[in-house]
Amino acid sequence: MSSTTPLETFPNPRPERDFEIAIRCPEFTSVCPKTGLPDFGTIRITYVPADHCIELKSLKYYLNDFRNRGIFYEAVTNQILDDLVALCQPRRMQVVGDFSARGGITTKVTATYTAA
Repeated sequence: MSSTTPLETFPNPRPERDFEIAIRCPEFTSVCPKTGLPDFGTIRITYVPADHCIELKSLKYYLNDFRNRGIFYEAVTNQILDDLVALCQPRRMQVVGDFSARGGITTKVTATYTAA
């Protein structure tokens, strides 16, 4: 994982059933690797858990670790997806990075995983 903060899970209370969990993180911050200026956005995580669910306090600290990290929008969105899939092995997961306007341009990056 890319973060120094460990992500945690807890057992899915209904692993026999498909249900969707939607998490919205509206205060996401990282740093533009070109300019060093802060980037702001909303990270939305939607997933169908298998055996484990993501523990939210650890997710908050994990996302906070990006505050001082220079990383492009495309890379951060895919890194979050990769780390969360490795953590909890969901049935399906989608991570959307919806980034605030910079120079009159907004960017929305969507990364998706489906178990084989």
